[in-house]
Amino acid sequence: MAGVGKGAVFEDLLPVMADKLGGEGLIRELCNGFQLLMDKDKEVITLESLRKNSRLLGLQDLKEDELVSMVKEGDLDGDGALNQMEFCVLMFRLSPELMEESQFWLEEALEQELKNAS
Repeated sequence: MAGVGKGAVFEDLLPVMADKLGGEGLIRELCNGFQLLMDKDKEVITLESLRKNSRLLGLQDLKEDELVSMVKEGDLDGDGALNQMEFCVLMFRLSPELMEESQFWLEEALEQELKNAS
C-alpha cells in the first residue's frame, strides 16, 4: 500500500519521528493522529471523518479513491472503519523502514523485560 498517494509522506516521516521520539513517543503521536482523524461520536476513523479531518494532518491532497483505499487497507475486522489499533498497524505497514525497526524495538523490549524479571 506504499503506493497510496501521499503514503510516501508516512514513509518519510515516521522513521524520523521514531528516531526523535523513541518507540513510546511515536505510539503516543500515532494515537494523537488517530484522535484528530476519528469520528468523535463513533470513536473510530470512518471514511467521512477521514475526508473531513485529513487536512488536520496535511493530507488534504489525498483523492477520494486514496482515502477509500486507506480505510480498506487498514480495516482488519471488516467493519468499514479503523479503530485505534488498526490505524497504528496501517501507519506501520505504510512505512517499511519502521516495520524493520519495530523488530529491533521488540527484541530490545524483551531483553529489558528479561533483565527486570531476573
